[in-house]
Amino acid sequence: MKILKKIFFGFGLFFYGGAIYCLIEVAWRGWTHPTMFIVGGLAFLFLYNISMTLGIKSRLLRCALGAFCITLLELGSGIIINIYLGMGVWDYSARPFNFLGQICLLYCFLWFLLSFAFDEIFSFIKKKQIDFRLRL
Repeated sequence: MKILKKIFFGFGLFFYGGAIYCLIEVAWRGWTHPTMFIVGGLAFLFLYNISMTLGIKSRLLRCALGAFCITLLELGSGIIINIYLGMGVWDYSARPFNFLGQICLLYCFLWFLLSFAFDEIFSFIKKKQIDFRLRL
């Protein structure tokens, strides 16, 4: 039964993260793409696991690691979605310090800031002893 709770909790986090990510994208650039729901859900699971399971005391370090993981996720999904499949969901080619037009320094920094907000949410979950640790 405990494993079933973890699975449902994981799906809940994934869907919650995917929905939040899509809402942020709509607010930021006026539109989103269905693939971003999946990327957002995975990013949320990464952030949750960094906050809840690694035992890193420093919030700054947790958020830096979160930004790094999200940037790698964005690069990997961008290579698949934008380059390999040719969907053209985003293109950072015009931004300074970009790599393949899929990631750039500005958005890496924005993921860092966003990680602080989510880390605060996960700290609240931890304080309330809602402990369904997920292993990716």
